[in-house]
Amino acid sequence: MDMNSINIEEIVKQVLAGMAGGTKTGTPAGKEIPKTAKVAVLTGLENFEVKEYPMPEVGDDDILVKVEGCGVCGTDAHEFKRDPFGLIPVALGHEGTGEIVKMGRNVKKDSAGKDLKLGDKVVTCMIFKDNPDITMFDLNKQNVGGADVYGLLPDDDIHLNGWFADYILIRKGSTVFNVSDLDLSSRILIEPCAVLVHAVERAKTTGILRFNSRVVVQGCGPIGLICIAVLRTMGIETIVAVDGEQKRLDFAKKMGASKTVNFKEYKGIEALTGAVEAAFDGHLADFAFQCTGSPAAHSNIYKFIRNGGGLCELGFFINGGDATINPHFDLCSKEITLVGSWVYTLRDYATTFDFLKRAKGIGLPMDELITHTFPLEEINEALKTNLRMEGLKIAIINQ
Repeated sequence: MDMNSINIEEIVKQVLAGMAGGTKTGTPAGKEIPKTAKVAVLTGLENFEVKEYPMPEVGDDDILVKVEGCGVCGTDAHEFKRDPFGLIPVALGHEGTGEIVKMGRNVKKDSAGKDLKLGDKVVTCMIFKDNPDITMFDLNKQNVGGADVYGLLPDDDIHLNGWFADYILIRKGSTVFNVSDLDLSSRILIEPCAVLVHAVERAKTTGILRFNSRVVVQGCGPIGLICIAVLRTMGIETIVAVDGEQKRLDFAKKMGASKTVNFKEYKGIEALTGAVEAAFDGHLADFAFQCTGSPAAHSNIYKFIRNGGGLCELGFFINGGDATINPHFDLCSKEITLVGSWVYTLRDYATTFDFLKRAKGIGLPMDELITHTFPLEEINEALKTNLRMEGLKIAIINQ
């Protein structure tokens, strides 16, 4: 054995650190953790700059992760274009995943009680900090809207705050999950899939959504398509997808929709309602999911639902404006049960891991949702591709 090829000093450091219960470090063979990390920082509207910052110290409760990839969310696109949250300058990216390369001595298990070790693949969910009311099993006390999230944090002296980077530092008070049993594409899709797992769980509280329900899903972007996939894994087979882009409707069938309706082919809400009814063989929907974020689409969807039916609205992640409905005809006389859904709870996040395995198990093409990938250096083009609505899920993949 060529002893010159072995970093004896590094091995000794790791052994001593393990004996002292200190920071644990692990890197691929022949590679060291660099002294600096690259971070894509949104410095102005529609302008990311890839900056280098000193690699921070890893505290006793911290985890240093080498980022493998991160999906581009609609929230990232909104921040890129308009900065509605007033975060600039900010390191974005919250649909990320990567490999643990260094961890503090207090880090033993993930948020679900699963062991953590160097080399494990992980994702993050919420940062609770000092909120004692939130634990893994507090199902409905708080969704992610009341907590901090990596990728939507104000800049600080650490800088490694978002997944659009080559390293991220996960700090004390964060939730982290060991997802080493999922492939990279699945891990990138965890966050958006959790949104739909939560929405379907909210829908089930109405008591209306059942195995034999007729379900309409309006909007076939990534959210609507994943909604169809979640419904199929539940055993629901009669699903009508509504959208204005034929390519997305074709993909909806691959994800499990039984029939599709292109609203551009119908003039007026009565004609469109008739098309939906015909797709259900003369019936209206028992339940509807509204996934577009369009006020006009929200106003229309009540017409697709039968008397006594249900509706889950989940398309409005930010303020998209007001929708006009007729309370008598749309809600009261039809006795529609309406629930709203916004992001997810911690438990929904963990449930999503099982959903992804089930979806692949029944042959749903989840990987095909990721249609475009870009290196970190081309992040501006990645966001512009998202804004142009080219493809479905856009992702940053590190080499």
